[in-house]
Amino acid sequence: MQVDFYQLSHDPVHRVIPAIAARILEQNERLLIVDSRTETLDRLSQALWEAQPASFLAHDRAGCAQPDLQPILLADRCDAANGAFHIALTDGLWRDEALAFVRAFYFFDDATVDQARTCWRILARNSDVEPRYWRQEGRRWVKGP
Repeated sequence: MQVDFYQLSHDPVHRVIPAIAARILEQNERLLIVDSRTETLDRLSQALWEAQPASFLAHDRAGCAQPDLQPILLADRCDAANGAFHIALTDGLWRDEALAFVRAFYFFDDATVDQARTCWRILARNSDVEPRYWRQEGRRWVKGP
């Protein structure tokens, strides 16, 4: 499985996640977005609605009437009720349940960088995991060493 570490240094996560979600949907895949903070889930939901001028990125919250129909599901835990193979952890907290997915996007900032470093060291020793690091240079994402 692949774990992409995204260090947020310029944009907040709600500005970054719509582009990643759009790429996943273009591949006819599904995404689970996990964050422990209700206010951040609200911001992420709004960003997904406003991401594309001509349309929106279809999504709903965990606990909705038909989560299995949602291409993007927002939740506070790693339960892919929508059948997602991709997970985005947007609160800087790693969850080992993410290892059950095909690909994980792990977002962290200055406040959670130490946790991310610890997580990187642990995952890099796991032969089933390919960790990759991305950093922001202006508005672009650059793959790090």
